[in-house]
Amino acid sequence: MDKDHLEILLEDIRGKFDLVLEGHDTLRQEIRDTREDLCEKINLVDFKVETVNRKIDGVRDELSQKIDGVEENLNQKIDGVRDDLNQKIDGVESRLSNEIRATNQKIDSVEVRLSEKIDAVAADLAAHRADTESHRTGYQVSESRD
Repeated sequence: MDKDHLEILLEDIRGKFDLVLEGHDTLRQEIRDTREDLCEKINLVDFKVETVNRKIDGVRDELSQKIDGVEENLNQKIDGVRDDLNQKIDGVESRLSNEIRATNQKIDSVEVRLSEKIDAVAADLAAHRADTESHRTGYQVSESRD
Protein backbone atom coordinates (compact mmCIF):
# COMPACT_ATOMS: atom_id res chain seq x y z
CA MET A 1 0.00 0.00 0.00
CA ASP A 2 1.41 3.23 -0.87
CA LYS A 3 1.32 6.44 1.01
CA ASP A 4 -1.36 8.09 -1.12
CA HIS A 5 -3.59 5.17 -0.80
CA LEU A 6 -3.06 5.13 2.98
CA GLU A 7 -3.80 8.84 3.22
CA ILE A 8 -7.01 8.32 1.27
CA LEU A 9 -8.02 5.52 3.65
CA LEU A 10 -7.13 7.60 6.71
CA GLU A 11 -9.04 10.56 5.33
CA ASP A 12 -11.99 8.29 4.64
CA ILE A 13 -11.76 6.86 8.17
CA ARG A 14 -11.40 10.38 9.58
CA GLY A 15 -14.52 11.44 7.65
CA LYS A 16 -16.45 8.47 8.95
CA PHE A 17 -15.14 9.10 12.43
CA ASP A 18 -16.27 12.73 12.16
CA LEU A 19 -19.68 11.46 11.07
CA VAL A 20 -19.82 9.15 14.10
CA LEU A 21 -18.82 12.05 16.38
CA GLU A 22 -21.39 14.29 14.74
CA GLY A 23 -23.98 11.52 15.20
CA HIS A 24 -22.98 11.23 18.86
CA ASP A 25 -23.37 14.96 19.35
CA THR A 26 -26.78 14.81 17.68
CA LEU A 27 -27.82 11.88 19.87
CA ARG A 28 -26.54 13.65 23.01
CA GLN A 29 -28.52 16.75 22.09
CA GLU A 30 -31.66 14.67 21.45
CA ILE A 31 -31.15 12.85 24.76
CA ARG A 32 -30.76 16.25 26.57
CA ASP A 33 -33.87 17.60 24.82
CA THR A 34 -35.81 14.44 25.66
CA ARG A 35 -34.61 14.61 29.28
CA GLU A 36 -35.66 18.27 29.53
CA ASP A 37 -39.07 17.46 27.99
CA LEU A 38 -39.51 14.56 30.39
CA CYS A 39 -38.51 16.70 33.36
CA GLU A 40 -41.03 19.36 32.32
CA LYS A 41 -43.72 16.72 31.87
CA ILE A 42 -42.88 15.10 35.20
CA ASN A 43 -43.01 18.50 36.90
CA LEU A 44 -46.36 19.18 35.23
CA VAL A 45 -47.68 15.77 36.34
CA ASP A 46 -46.40 16.43 39.89
CA PHE A 47 -48.19 19.78 39.88
CA LYS A 48 -51.39 18.20 38.64
CA VAL A 49 -51.20 15.40 41.20
CA GLU A 50 -50.63 17.94 43.97
CA THR A 51 -53.58 19.99 42.71
CA VAL A 52 -55.80 16.91 42.64
CA ASN A 53 -54.64 15.98 46.16
CA ARG A 54 -55.58 19.45 47.42
CA LYS A 55 -58.99 19.17 45.76
CA ILE A 56 -59.52 15.72 47.27
CA ASP A 57 -58.54 17.07 50.69
CA GLY A 58 -60.98 19.93 50.23
CA VAL A 59 -63.79 17.61 49.21
CA ARG A 60 -63.01 15.31 52.16
CA ASP A 61 -63.13 18.26 54.56
CA GLU A 62 -66.41 19.50 53.07
CA LEU A 63 -67.93 16.02 53.28
CA SER A 64 -66.77 15.64 56.87
CA GLN A 65 -68.37 18.98 57.75
CA LYS A 66 -71.60 18.05 55.99
CA ILE A 67 -71.69 14.65 57.68
CA ASP A 68 -71.07 16.28 61.06
CA GLY A 69 -73.83 18.79 60.34
CA VAL A 70 -76.28 16.06 59.34
CA GLU A 71 -75.35 14.03 62.41
CA GLU A 72 -75.88 17.01 64.69
CA ASN A 73 -79.18 17.83 62.98
CA LEU A 74 -80.38 14.23 63.35
CA ASN A 75 -79.34 14.17 67.01
CA GLN A 76 -81.31 17.36 67.62
CA LYS A 77 -84.35 15.94 65.86
CA ILE A 78 -84.08 12.68 67.80
CA ASP A 79 -83.80 14.63 71.05
CA GLY A 80 -86.83 16.70 70.02
CA VAL A 81 -88.86 13.61 69.20
CA ARG A 82 -87.78 12.00 72.48
CA ASP A 83 -88.84 15.11 74.41
CA ASP A 84 -92.19 15.23 72.57
CA LEU A 85 -92.79 11.54 73.28
CA ASN A 86 -91.90 11.98 76.94
CA GLN A 87 -94.30 14.92 77.21
CA LYS A 88 -97.06 12.96 75.49
CA ILE A 89 -96.42 9.93 77.70
CA ASP A 90 -96.47 12.15 80.79
CA GLY A 91 -99.74 13.69 79.58
CA VAL A 92 -101.31 10.28 78.94
CA GLU A 93 -100.05 9.04 82.30
CA SER A 94 -101.51 12.09 84.03
CA ARG A 95 -104.87 11.69 82.26
CA LEU A 96 -104.98 7.98 83.06
CA SER A 97 -104.14 8.68 86.70
CA ASN A 98 -106.96 11.23 86.84
CA GLU A 99 -109.37 8.82 85.19
CA ILE A 100 -108.34 6.03 87.57
CA ARG A 101 -108.84 8.39 90.53
CA ALA A 102 -112.25 9.40 89.19
CA THR A 103 -113.19 5.76 88.60
CA ASN A 104 -112.05 4.82 92.12
CA GLN A 105 -114.14 7.68 93.51
CA LYS A 106 -117.16 6.48 91.54
CA ILE A 107 -116.60 2.93 92.78
CA ASP A 108 -116.31 4.20 96.36
CA SER A 109 -119.49 6.23 95.88
CA VAL A 110 -121.34 3.24 94.43
CA GLU A 111 -120.04 1.05 97.26
CA VAL A 112 -121.32 3.54 99.86
CA ARG A 113 -124.75 3.74 98.16
CA LEU A 114 -124.96 -0.04 97.83
CA SER A 115 -124.01 -0.43 101.49
CA GLU A 116 -126.71 2.05 102.44
CA LYS A 117 -129.26 0.25 100.25
CA ILE A 118 -128.25 -3.15 101.61
CA ASP A 119 -128.59 -1.78 105.15
CA ALA A 120 -132.01 -0.33 104.24
CA VAL A 121 -133.11 -3.66 102.70
CA ALA A 122 -131.85 -5.49 105.79
CA ALA A 123 -133.76 -3.07 108.01
CA ASP A 124 -136.90 -3.49 105.89
CA LEU A 125 -136.49 -7.26 106.01
CA ALA A 126 -136.02 -7.20 109.76
CA ALA A 127 -139.11 -5.01 110.14
CA HIS A 128 -141.10 -7.27 107.86
CA ARG A 129 -139.97 -10.33 109.78
CA ALA A 130 -140.86 -8.75 113.08
CA ASP A 131 -144.26 -7.83 111.67
CA THR A 132 -144.76 -11.33 110.33
CA GLU A 133 -143.73 -12.97 113.57
CA SER A 134 -146.13 -10.79 115.46
CA HIS A 135 -148.93 -12.42 113.40
CA ARG A 136 -147.89 -15.96 114.14
CA THR A 137 -151.27 -17.36 113.75
CA GLY A 138 -151.30 -17.60 110.00
CA TYR A 139 -147.88 -17.06 108.60
CA GLN A 140 -144.52 -18.21 109.66
CA VAL A 141 -141.24 -17.21 108.03
CA SER A 142 -138.32 -19.49 108.33
CA GLU A 143 -134.85 -19.02 107.07
CA SER A 144 -133.76 -21.31 104.35
CA ARG A 145 -131.01 -23.68 105.21
CA ASP A 146 -128.61 -24.10 102.44
